[in-house]
Amino acid sequence: MFICLYRRLNFVLIGLVLSTLPALSHEFWIEPQKYQVESGAPVIADLRNGQNFSGANQVFFARRTRRFDVTQGDLTTAYQGRMGDLPAFQLSQAEPGLLIITHETAPQTITYETWVQFQTFVDHKGFVDIPKQHQARRLPSQGFAESYTRYAKTLIAVENGEGSDHFQGMETEFVALANPYTDDLSLGMSVRLYYQGTARGSAQIEIFERGPNGKVLVFLQKTDSQGLVQVPVKPGHTYLLDAVVLRPAPQSGDPVWESLWAALTFATP
Repeated sequence: MFICLYRRLNFVLIGLVLSTLPALSHEFWIEPQKYQVESGAPVIADLRNGQNFSGANQVFFARRTRRFDVTQGDLTTAYQGRMGDLPAFQLSQAEPGLLIITHETAPQTITYETWVQFQTFVDHKGFVDIPKQHQARRLPSQGFAESYTRYAKTLIAVENGEGSDHFQGMETEFVALANPYTDDLSLGMSVRLYYQGTARGSAQIEIFERGPNGKVLVFLQKTDSQGLVQVPVKPGHTYLLDAVVLRPAPQSGDPVWESLWAALTFATP
């Protein structure tokens, strides 16, 4: 019992350290240990934070979680994690069908000590007009803060994996318009991006494709006027889709910017 407690405390301490490194760890996603599981088998998934579809596992913290849900069909239930759980999501069993996990973090804050750090971020995420907005708002060029919130979703096939994804009501969210485990993906995976309940057009989508050998390819696409993007996919690969909203913070003072990060993960048989 002492050893288990010691390990759990270690996981908590590791999570606290990792959570202080948002500037170095960009994407946040849900990564199932298996994207396809048998009926009655456990469903286990990690919360990950990192870059290039590789990152550290995050322990479960209730105070840093606004929402953690499990959806199958029309039924959505809140997931009850335990403080320090690693993996963060552990479901003893699930019914056959498509299982959707959604996770929304509580807002956290990052401070940009230099303008170069901020410029690198906005360039990477395709926000070409943000530097002009920053100057027009007469904001400082260093030592300013940004609040960020993560909205992650994953699709898991239990047994046959039949079912469909649907909008879960997060402020920004990907919705898969095809089931990657049952549908024909020869023309790609159709996905729609939402922001505040409305399809978000002309948004940059960063797509991470991991092959069976672990190699990751990264490419960019933009949604059309209806918020749609057709993601080319390959059999036997796993995918992470990432899109960011960057807007002025709702209240004056610090932080001065607010970012909302949508993520979707799935696999292709």
